[in-house]
Amino acid sequence: MTKLSVNINKIATLRNARGGNVPDVLQVAKDCERFGADGITVHPRPDERHIRYSDVFDLQANIKTELNIEGNPVKKFINLIEKTTPTQVTLVPDAIDALTSNAGWNCIDNQSYLKDLVQRFQELGCRVSIFVGTELDNIEAAAKTGTDRIELYTEPYAAMYRQNPQKAVASFVSAAGLAKKLGLKVNAGHDLSFENLEFFVTSIPFLAEVSIGHALIADALYLGLEKTITDYKLKIEN
Repeated sequence: MTKLSVNINKIATLRNARGGNVPDVLQVAKDCERFGADGITVHPRPDERHIRYSDVFDLQANIKTELNIEGNPVKKFINLIEKTTPTQVTLVPDAIDALTSNAGWNCIDNQSYLKDLVQRFQELGCRVSIFVGTELDNIEAAAKTGTDRIELYTEPYAAMYRQNPQKAVASFVSAAGLAKKLGLKVNAGHDLSFENLEFFVTSIPFLAEVSIGHALIADALYLGLEKTITDYKLKIEN
């Protein structure tokens, strides 16, 4: 069964806009778990414009499901991982000033660098996932780093889904199939939504995990957090 990890960055964005601790990021994470989420994802950035590094320590100490920490492995990020040892580390090559992640790693050019990071985090007891596109030679290079998983960057799928779902998902099916043959488990994330999630999971039935934040939190504004998580889980289970 594909697991749902809820990205709570947007909750922190709302809190930071006003100051104080409303909404309470930790409480929301606990509620997501209580409502059925299989894990919590955060993506702390150096400027702490949403998730703060202090949030990560609070989450690691209190949540009961899996904690997935995403980010560019700059020194500050590496130090955070070493101190918190989350269940999963997802390596994402986003620029410091990026609004949101918009590309995967070039694992061919960065293979040695990524291999060292993978080994470093695995020695801490963390599962490692590398954020990638669907290029097959790049996925082969990712496998050579020793990573446990890849996370497929799904924005291109989401952008094309309404026009042609089969065409939109085709390269992801091929990429996931190759990853599986290479011994990697497959995660997916970025712009997955209530509208396009079921088709994606149906097309890749061995998908290990989806990480969803923006669309899920936006839906929760209308439906409530509990119903939204329940509905997303039903989409996955169907």
